[in-house]
Amino acid sequence: MQLVRQKEQRASFRSVRVAGVAMLVAVLGSACADPGAGEQPAPAKPAAGQQGRVEGAAGALNAYVERVRKARAARVAAARKWGLDKAPLDAPQPPAVKPKITTRKGFETAGKGLPPVFTTVPTKEKVVFLTIDDGAEKDPALLRMMSELKIPYSAFLSDYLVKDDYGYFRKMQDSGVSLHNHTLTHPYLPGLDYDGQKRQICGMQDVIQKQFGERPRLFRPPYGNYNEDTLRAAKSCGVEAVPLWASEAFVDHMEWREWDRDLHPGDIILTHFRGRGDWKGTMPDMIRRVMKTVTDKGYAVAKLEDYV
Repeated sequence: MQLVRQKEQRASFRSVRVAGVAMLVAVLGSACADPGAGEQPAPAKPAAGQQGRVEGAAGALNAYVERVRKARAARVAAARKWGLDKAPLDAPQPPAVKPKITTRKGFETAGKGLPPVFTTVPTKEKVVFLTIDDGAEKDPALLRMMSELKIPYSAFLSDYLVKDDYGYFRKMQDSGVSLHNHTLTHPYLPGLDYDGQKRQICGMQDVIQKQFGERPRLFRPPYGNYNEDTLRAAKSCGVEAVPLWASEAFVDHMEWREWDRDLHPGDIILTHFRGRGDWKGTMPDMIRRVMKTVTDKGYAVAKLEDYV
């Protein structure tokens, strides 16, 4: 008798999964469908004898599908508001286990056990990661745009540029953005001795912990330049990894590290907190440029800290 009940339960669960997949496909399809397209087929229903067993699970599934539908509709509306041709694609669920990060070939130093230096995160998912450096431009429109579009990004801050308005970056942090280390004054680090580099890196660790309550795990050297002393100093004050970048976004173009001038799964995109004083446009203009590139190529922007 027990075996029969178990078989019936498994059959019920299979029915719920089939119904759920059909419902989710219908919802996501309708969010992207043309207004004149025909109606989506009705999702499969559980067999009559199983209705009582799956009612609770089906109710939870309906609620989940409705949340997905509303979230997607809100993102489409936000994309129209902010002048994007297409809504950003939704990133997949982050990996249950973060991938192992190793130093990119050709970027090694002789030191062992130092934080890895990399430009791309190892993943097969069509995701990229957006990072913004320095902190000179503090455009409130950027905060609104990124929040409404649900685009994740990471900030690498230099104290001499952010100290006049830590509150701007606290708002950024409150929206879920992780704040990382880009040194105190943005020097060319290989031109400093070990103690000088340590003051720049560990000093910024202290500032971020004091102002924002968390000691960063990630550090990006100014200009992408470093030597073994840089990595040793970074490790001494808690840095675990050194992400560089595979491409860089500007208001009017993209620049590429790789020979094929294209995106790849796991690529890190660099841009900067800049405005009309440096660019022919604003921070939202730059986001429109980078998101057009990313979305047209079929990529979603994921949160770097979910993978590293």
